[in-house]
Amino acid sequence: MLVLVLMLGRSVLMAGEPPASASPPPPAAVVTNRPAAPAPAGPAGTAVEPDPVTSFEQANQRYEEGKYAEAAAAYEALLARGAASANLHFNLGNARFKTGQFGQAILHYRLAARLAPRDPDIQANLRLTREMVTGQPPPAPGLGQRLIRALTLNEWACLAALAFWACFGLLAWREWQPFRAAELRRWIVVSGIGAILFSAGLTGAWRERWGQTEVVVTVPDAVVRYGPLDVSPELQMVHDGLELVVLDEKDGWLQVTGLKRGTGWIRTADVTRLPR
Repeated sequence: MLVLVLMLGRSVLMAGEPPASASPPPPAAVVTNRPAAPAPAGPAGTAVEPDPVTSFEQANQRYEEGKYAEAAAAYEALLARGAASANLHFNLGNARFKTGQFGQAILHYRLAARLAPRDPDIQANLRLTREMVTGQPPPAPGLGQRLIRALTLNEWACLAALAFWACFGLLAWREWQPFRAAELRRWIVVSGIGAILFSAGLTGAWRERWGQTEVVVTVPDAVVRYGPLDVSPELQMVHDGLELVVLDEKDGWLQVTGLKRGTGWIRTADVTRLPR
């Protein structure tokens, strides 16, 4: 059985850190770049809000004490302050998982995976939660999807830009020193192929992010109907954690696919959109 892992030893401000170990470090191993204590009072004697790292550690402490709802609220307060990171989304997903809110857990695991796609703990917890929602292991992604998801959108963009600039630079160098054309030809070809491949990866990553609108059911039970009206016949009942793709939107209803019975309409209030 997979075990939820709380990332205690990494700063909330870091999004590109290496994967966590398979189990949480002991309290003595918790190290951050700031003191784990509330910030001092301001000049006027009013309390100053703790810095993000301190707030993150305080939320982790609530999680360790089994106060999962309080921990989730503390993590969400950090998100509201703009302190988003893979660690923060991952820990918030863990807290929501512990409170039985699988839809919110999946949402934040997916956001964490965007920032740290190669983190095995994030992928393991996402698979576990999806399996608990559907009752069966999620289908394995194809080779193309695995390659695209191996890097973040920004990483694909950087690699494509570097390859293009390398190719153009080598072409300019060849024009400046034509006697080295034969020597530079193979490097021009390599950089050109790299630019094409990285651009293809960037296109795939962009389509995954922007090509469709996805939502997650975040209420215990929701009714999907044949039309966008309360009086429309019921198509099927869906449960917390089901992931759907939006086709259309009308008057507080979303037309969604990904259902066992085809396409239907669900209330906007019953789902949470995956941010782009």
